[in-house]
Amino acid sequence: MPAVRLLLLASVLWGVGARTAQLRKANDRSGRCQYTFSVASPDESSCPEQGQAMSAIQDLKRDSSIQHADLEGLKARLGSLEDLLQRLALIQGARPAETLEGPQSGLGTLTREQEQLETQARGLKTAYDNLLRDKAVLEEERQHLRAENADLARRLESSSQELERLRHGQCPPAHGTSQAVPLGPREDPGWTLENTGFQELKSEFTEVPASRILHESVPGNPGSQEGDTGCGELAWVGEPITLRTAETITGKYGVWMRDPKPVHPYTRETTWRVDTVGTAVRQVFEYSLVSQFTQGYPSKVHVLPRPLESTGAVVYGGSLYFQGAESRTLIRYELSSETVKAEKELPGAGYHGQFPYSWGGYTDIDLAVDEAGLWVIYSTEEAKGAIVLSRLHPESLEREQTWETNIRKQSVANAFVICGTLYTVSSYSSPEATVNFAYETSTSSSKALAIPFRNRYKYNSMIDYNPLEKKLFAWDNFNMVTYDISLSKM
Repeated sequence: MPAVRLLLLASVLWGVGARTAQLRKANDRSGRCQYTFSVASPDESSCPEQGQAMSAIQDLKRDSSIQHADLEGLKARLGSLEDLLQRLALIQGARPAETLEGPQSGLGTLTREQEQLETQARGLKTAYDNLLRDKAVLEEERQHLRAENADLARRLESSSQELERLRHGQCPPAHGTSQAVPLGPREDPGWTLENTGFQELKSEFTEVPASRILHESVPGNPGSQEGDTGCGELAWVGEPITLRTAETITGKYGVWMRDPKPVHPYTRETTWRVDTVGTAVRQVFEYSLVSQFTQGYPSKVHVLPRPLESTGAVVYGGSLYFQGAESRTLIRYELSSETVKAEKELPGAGYHGQFPYSWGGYTDIDLAVDEAGLWVIYSTEEAKGAIVLSRLHPESLEREQTWETNIRKQSVANAFVICGTLYTVSSYSSPEATVNFAYETSTSSSKALAIPFRNRYKYNSMIDYNPLEKKLFAWDNFNMVTYDISLSKM
């Protein structure tokens, strides 16, 4: 700013200094100091007369006034210029911050939008991957079912042809001479090389179910002796016997069962299986014979009207009992008519991860069967996570009686009921686990146990008792196994 002022003053002085000026200092007659300022006229070579001098003085005054006015105008313009410069400086000082603030704000908005889009993209990719995985599993299952269907069709065709051949076959005529031949105590007159067709037809009428033979041949079966009720306290659990291994990832854990109280058209051999890995689990595979189950050829596939939750289902009296997905609702599904016969909410029961067993899997509600009938194992907020055991009416699903134990549900891996006594297992993954607690409903008391229990495949997700076979059924890491047990006399 001083440089601008000097520049303007220099221009003024240059215009004024076009005339030669002199300054004199001298005392006047009275001795006072007097300054005299002389300016040479640029136009006149000699001083004019007095009148002309006055005229010249007036001209000088006018010039001086004009110059003074010009100077004041310059000062005003200079002040305006200074104001403009100050405003410009302020604007230049503020503009970078404003300019930076605007792009930064826009950049932040774009960054947030980008993050949201990336999150949505990741979610969509995960969902797409899950859909692809589910599609692959379903496609594999479809191929497997197609192969099974084709094999069953071939077997049915072969059986039909064999039956037709037997129907049109003729039995060989009996010869009188055969009666004269003495028969030994072990000989059968129908068993000759020529009578194979007759022998096959005869064996068809004398066929005995394999399960009956196996059941009657099991040594030490607690229920095999006449008059024995088969009840007692659990004393021993045998080694697991593997009957079947799941084929796909959906069989990592699941539930399989037989009806301890079978009704027509089912028998004690009929087996049901549910693979419970995945969402919206609805398929229930049915096997009419044990051989079909062990070989993996279902005779029927039920599609439930609503998905089931986890591995707590049981079959009893011709009905499948299960927990509806993401609910505390118990459902009775009649297998022969494929219809829902009863639904009942279990009051206050935790579900979908509130009070599961220690292995998780939404095992909050676990149904069980024993000699006394149908049971449900669960917990409530009121019980503070302790196991609650209720006996259910098999038709209406109403609770008939309830016991609250002192066993924390999430501290045990699984539970089952034998002869009205609740038993728990210590671990689902340890190879050398134990049956560690028992709660007797008859006395409403519990006690600690240490009965060895082996998890051969180290991920046991389901353990149920079958009172008809006197065995434990379990699902251990893709494998469907049974355990023989021993009960002490009560």
